[in-house]
Amino acid sequence: MKSFDVKKAMLLYAVTDRTWLGNQSLYQQVEQALLGGATCIQLREKDLDQEAFFKEALEIKELCQKFDVPFIINDNVELAIKCGADGIHVGQSDMQAGKVRQLIGPDMILGVSAQTVEQAQLAQENGADYLGVGAVFPTSTKEDASPVSYETLKKIVGSVSIPICAIGGIHKGNLLELSGSGIDGVALVSAIFASKDIKAECRSLRRLCETMTGR
Repeated sequence: MKSFDVKKAMLLYAVTDRTWLGNQSLYQQVEQALLGGATCIQLREKDLDQEAFFKEALEIKELCQKFDVPFIINDNVELAIKCGADGIHVGQSDMQAGKVRQLIGPDMILGVSAQTVEQAQLAQENGADYLGVGAVFPTSTKEDASPVSYETLKKIVGSVSIPICAIGGIHKGNLLELSGSGIDGVALVSAIFASKDIKAECRSLRRLCETMTGR
């Protein structure tokens, strides 16, 4: 059985991006996010070679274990299995969810990106444990992300029984606009990692998430 409450883990889901490292390491930034109350960490690396990615994954996995927070790898199924991550997140253009579930077995958390009710239902049928739905607002992090309206977001929430976090362009100024949609939390990239004080920002964001979800 999966050892984490996936629904709770969706509340403040931090997705890494080394664009804003400055004079800090990614490890230091993730630690600040966790100290501020991040409930899940996804390691997303598009440009690191496999060896460096693997080494970094082991370090951040250990950090997440200290905080008892799930550690998710983006896209790279082979590396997620190899490093013993708690989960893997795949997009619609990546490996099909059913195939991923066969490879990772029943115990690893499987997250899938979805933009429509059909995609959401198919992901659930194929063994997804949660969905990342977006982009709910315009985003510079993923410029090819299809927009998902508030109405569509609500329809997706109503069409599946697995937890859902919204992603895409979410920040302190618009987060509460998602109230009443039924989502379990938000996944954030720049709202966390572009911040000058990641720990303080996560504290504020977590309070907003708790208000938005009614927790």
